[in-house]
This record gives sequence, C-alpha cells and structure tokens, in this order.
Amino acid sequence: MKKISRKSFVSQLGLLGASIMVLDGCNLWQGSNTSNTTIFKNPPLKGESVFAFIERIEGSVDMDLYRQILGRANEFKEGDQAMGLAAGSNSEQQQARELILNSRVADIDQYVVFEDELHQLILSSTQEIKEIQNWTFRELKEYVLTQSEDDIKKIMPGLSSDVIACLVKVMSNAELISVGQKVFNPLPGSKIGSKGYMSARIQPNSPTDNIDDITWQVFDAWSFAVGDLLLGTNPVSSKVESVAKIEAALYDILLTFGLQDTMPNCVLSHIDIQAEVEQRHPETTGIWFQSLAGTVNANQTFDVSIEKMVNHVKGRTGRYGFYAETGQGADFTNGHGEGFDMVIHESRKYGFVRALKGVIREANSANNMPWVFVNDVAGFIGPEVFTKKEQLVRCCLEDTVMGKLHGLTIGLDICSTLHMEISLDDLDWCIDQIMPVNPAYLMALPTKNDPMLSYLTTAFNNHVKVREKFGYKVNDAMWDFFKKLEILDADGKPTPHFGDPIWVYFKYRQAKGDKRSQADIYKEGESKIAEIRKGGVPIAQGYGENTWDLNPELEKEVRRLYEDAKVSLWTEMNDKFAASVPLAIPILTQSKNRKDYVYHPESGEKLSEQALGTLRKMRQNWGGEIPDIQIVISDGLNARALMDEGHLKPFLEKLAQVLESQNYQLGKQNILITHGRVRAGYKCGEELFGKGKKDSKDKSIIHIIGERPGSGHHNFSVYLTTASGKMWGSAGLVDHNITRVVSGISDTALNPQIAVKEVVNILARMHSQV
Repeated sequence: MKKISRKSFVSQLGLLGASIMVLDGCNLWQGSNTSNTTIFKNPPLKGESVFAFIERIEGSVDMDLYRQILGRANEFKEGDQAMGLAAGSNSEQQQARELILNSRVADIDQYVVFEDELHQLILSSTQEIKEIQNWTFRELKEYVLTQSEDDIKKIMPGLSSDVIACLVKVMSNAELISVGQKVFNPLPGSKIGSKGYMSARIQPNSPTDNIDDITWQVFDAWSFAVGDLLLGTNPVSSKVESVAKIEAALYDILLTFGLQDTMPNCVLSHIDIQAEVEQRHPETTGIWFQSLAGTVNANQTFDVSIEKMVNHVKGRTGRYGFYAETGQGADFTNGHGEGFDMVIHESRKYGFVRALKGVIREANSANNMPWVFVNDVAGFIGPEVFTKKEQLVRCCLEDTVMGKLHGLTIGLDICSTLHMEISLDDLDWCIDQIMPVNPAYLMALPTKNDPMLSYLTTAFNNHVKVREKFGYKVNDAMWDFFKKLEILDADGKPTPHFGDPIWVYFKYRQAKGDKRSQADIYKEGESKIAEIRKGGVPIAQGYGENTWDLNPELEKEVRRLYEDAKVSLWTEMNDKFAASVPLAIPILTQSKNRKDYVYHPESGEKLSEQALGTLRKMRQNWGGEIPDIQIVISDGLNARALMDEGHLKPFLEKLAQVLESQNYQLGKQNILITHGRVRAGYKCGEELFGKGKKDSKDKSIIHIIGERPGSGHHNFSVYLTTASGKMWGSAGLVDHNITRVVSGISDTALNPQIAVKEVVNILARMHSQV
C-alpha cells in the first residue's frame, strides 16, 4: 500500500560541439497547434516588454494574456498545449521570447502568474538583491553566459523561481549547456555534484519488495563500479513494517562495508512513513524522501503541505537531510495546472526545495550541513507531457539549469514510458545530448527496464559508457572503495571481477565474518541469482565487446520485454474476455479509440454520456439498498494484465468471498470500462454514491486496472477509494490524495490471492479512519 504520489564539463570538445549542433538544429515546434489560438494578431513592437505589449493591446495588465505569453515562450510540449499555452508557430514562440528578453526582472516578480502560500514561501526565501531588479532578461541572460561561477552565485539567492523559469525559456540548448557547465553545488564533504563528476543512485526496485531482489541489485551495481550517491528503492508496499525491513537491509549493506558515512539508504515511501520507521527503528533510515509539486493544491495530491514538510525537515540534523523528486507535467496531469506553464511549475518545485534547504541550514551548524538533493524525473508520466526524444533532452537541460541556479544539487532520471515515441536506442542518444550539462547524478539499474515501475531509464552500463565517453568521475571515496573491493585495479581499470555481482556478495559475506570457502559462497550466489531472475528481476553479469556494453543475452531479453510492452500497450479487451467477467456492466470513456486513449489520457478519465446513463440506471435499480463497495474493472495501459490466465478471475473470486465474509455489502454487478484511467473510477463513484439518495455510511470504489507494461509480468493494480456520500457528491473532490493502491499483481509477481488480503486490510483501515 502506498500513498499516490504521482529520475557541463566535457573532456572532449568535439562531443560537446556535436551535441550543440544536433540539438540547436532541431525545431521542437510540432506544426499546427489548433488548441492554442495566436495571441499576436497585433505584433509586438521593437524593444517592447511583456507588460508594455499587454497594456498596449488590452489597456491594462491582463493576467490570462500574461500567462499565455510566458507559456508560448517555451519549447513545444504537449502538456503546455493541453493547457492552451503552447505556441502555435515558431514565429509566435520567438515573439514571446523577445517580449520576455525586453522585460525587467522586477516586473516578473511584481506580476505573479499564480499566488498561493507556496509562492509566498519561495519569495520569502529569495534574497533582495537590488542590483539585478532593473536588469532586463537580456542583460540577465548575458550575465550568466559570460560571468564566472563565483559571480553567478552572488546573484543566485536573489533570483526567484519565476525569474529563473523565464530565463531558461529564452535560452537555446547550447546556452543551457554553457550555464550548466559553470554552475555546481556539490554535496558537503563529497565530490558529488562537482564539475566533472557524475554519480549514481542505485534504484534496486522489486515487483514484490523481495529483499534478495533489492540487495543483489546493489551488489550488481557495485560490481560495475556504479552507485555512490544513494541506495534508493521504490517500494510496492508502504506499510511501516515492510519499509522498515527494506531500510534495515540496505543500511546493513552500508554498515557491513563501513560506508554509512559515505552514502545513505532510502526507501521512497511517503515521508510520514519514513518518519514512523525512524521512530520505531532509530538510525536505520538514511536520507528522507518526498515527491513535491509546484503549488499548494498540487502538493495535496501527495498528501503534503508546507507545514508538514517544514516540520519534517527541521529535525534533519545528521549527515543526510532531504531528497526530493519532481518532474514537469505532474501538476497539470493531477488536475492542478492553475493556468500557467510546466516550466514555471517545475521551477517553483525547486524553489520549494531551496526553502526547505534553508530550514535545514537554520537547524544545523555551519560546518554540519546535511545533504539535500533533488531528482528530476523528466519523462516518467507519458505522452500527455511530451512524446519525442528532442523534447526529453530539452526538458532535462531546462530542469538541470533551473535546479543549479536555485543552488541545488540536481540529478536526472533520463527516462521514458513505453507509450512515448522514444525507443531504447533513442534513450542512448538522449543521454549523449544531455551529459554535457553535467547533472550531479543519474539513476542506475541492471538494465534500462525497471522491473517494478515498467519504464525506461539508465542502466549500469550507461554509467560505464558515460565515464568513458565524457571523462566523468565517481565520488572519490566510493572510487577508493571500488578499488578496495578489487573491482578496479590501482589505476582505476576494470579487473577480472568487474561485472561479477557474486564477487561483491563474496566480499560482503567475508565482511560479515563468513568462513565458508569462495566456492561455497559462489554456489549460493548462483542459486540466488537464478531465483531472482525467475521472479522477473534482471541481474547483469559480465558484459559485451566493451565493458560498457550489456551482456548480449541480457540485451536480447531487454528488447524482448520492450516489444512485449508495445504489444501489450495496443492490445484491446476482446469480447470473449468481457463475456467471462461475472455480471459485467460494460461502459466506455470519452476516448474515441485506443490511440486517442494512449495519447490523450484525459479522455480516459471522463465517462461517455452512454456510460453515465448506464450508471444512473444501475443506481436506480439499487433502490434504497446502496452497497458499501462497488468494483470497477478497467483495461488501463495493459488489457493483457486482466486477460491473462490466473490474473483477474482468481482475484475477483477471492475478493468477493473475503469481503462478504466480513459483512461488506458488495455491488452485485461489476463495472467493466474500456479505455479507462484511474480517475474514471472516481467518476463512477460520483455517479453511484454522490447522487440521488445518499447513505450515511462511507462508500468505496475498488478499481482494478492494468498497469503500464514493460516488466513482462503483465501486472494489474487495485486502487481503493473510500469517502462519504457528501464527498462523492462534490465533483472532483475525490482524487488521488485519498486513494490507496496495491500494485504489481499477477501470477508471476504479487500473487492475486495474496493481494486480496492486503486489499481487504487496507480497506478496513480506510473505513475505520474516514
């Protein structure tokens, strides 16, 4: 169970030049932008600022037009287009940028695109530096491009998040890289985030939170001399006991090797859960994590408030403080776009982190500043944010520079989902284009394919290649450790143990005092790896022609899973399956077809008129007997997750049996949605529980939905939402922030019958709390 949350210096000048040439030669504007009408019917005058233009056209400052101009200055992304903010042509984009370049820094802060308590916090933590207030953005841009890092850092505290966002909007990719190569914010007492260094967060995810899955991915990473920032896993379950168990396992590895003061561990559950784990098991949690958004309302989706975050971080007084994750598009896709564009949203997230970093600084002495870093998960959401490889590159460059100008140590999750137009090979291309900006770190997994989250990101071999190609280094303390581990020789070259995770396990067992022979420990290691792989979690052993090439057999498997995901994504629920679902009531969302559903996710969140009529009739047939629970089943992004043998049927049968044994009144029919997203379940709840006669008891929707494909497991998730009739009756009030989820369910991952137990336990807690 988890709360909804929702991952430069270049030694070879030729590589940098190639990157700039390729990227700056690209035009990211996509052609006719029918959802956004032109705002420049009367073209701007030479030298005219944003505000002078608006006053000339409208007679006063029109905030809607102001937001439109700022949005149109962005490189094209589908997310801005969905909000009606993207430029309709390349010329319109350039006109918007010229208006910003002619505007004063002070004016952007004076005219606020959206005001809330988070923006006020950002401004209160931004210093007043009068020198820069009357600069135009043209002058500010020239300053950061031509001045030294020391000079830039003198003005950085006086740059608000909105100003930093507007500055990034008017920079080319080459200019962003130029700034990224100058500004660095290393973590205290380390080289992480320094010029010429590239670190790694090991992301040892497991579809079942299996401890062996997780720990062996750590051994695997270190066998490639990768992993010096963080051992950070995304949990399937956010139960305190489960999170504590994983934290203890990761901390044990660090403690055994004497690395507890070199890098932290973290289980990326909600920060409330991490705090509870630390309270029960002191000193076992490392750095604390939380996903953050750019507005107060959007943060509520993560069950986060300013007060909560301040209270949590001000108690961080050890070596490891706070780790945040962000990403363009998370706000508007959760219904909190608030009328302004994704770049400003993202910048405000960094402003939030900067303010929290200030709170931590105040709670600690000057020579004992805990680590604070942020991870930009750039392509995790999908095509509703952007679709193409050039857009992923642009997003990563923008976000890296915005993070650096906020004074933050920022890393990247250079990633994409399987329903974007970015292939495995495209991701390699993106890495090469982004690396010159020198982010502090990247994610690191055995392969590009995350076995739990089902998305594409950076593998261990990508890190080895980046080090070779760009000359980047690993944090000095960990590089020394890899030599001590005998993965590297005295000159830093790979030894015969390079790429051998069992060797690392052998050294771990030795450090534990295990007296068994190397042969015995290797035999145990081979058995463990075989079991882990059987569960669908890859372990990289050896390499191809070069040390940075994936083992050829593993490469074939990664590509097989990629192709399976593409087939899964476009597979429709067939009539035979629909007929097999007991007592099914089939309905449709507003998606016209599968393509519309995949590329326009919002269409799958809204029910068709026919569906609403069907639900009204269903509610009428209930009469006064309103059930406690209604089951909803949706195809989601992988209909095969439901249609595969041994998946939905045993889960439904066991679920109905257990719920009825615990005296829940279950709806007699199952709603079966074609092209359904998670929010379509909320809409069912609004129609069934929020209209007509309302029962005084709390009512629940159990929404079973196919997960995004990619792991090969064909998993489904179960979203549980419980609310009063009054709450269900307020359209849009029920959302992800009150929903709990059990994920990774299939016959090869979390067994459906075992998942039922967890679902029912969570449901019982929800009914007792609401």
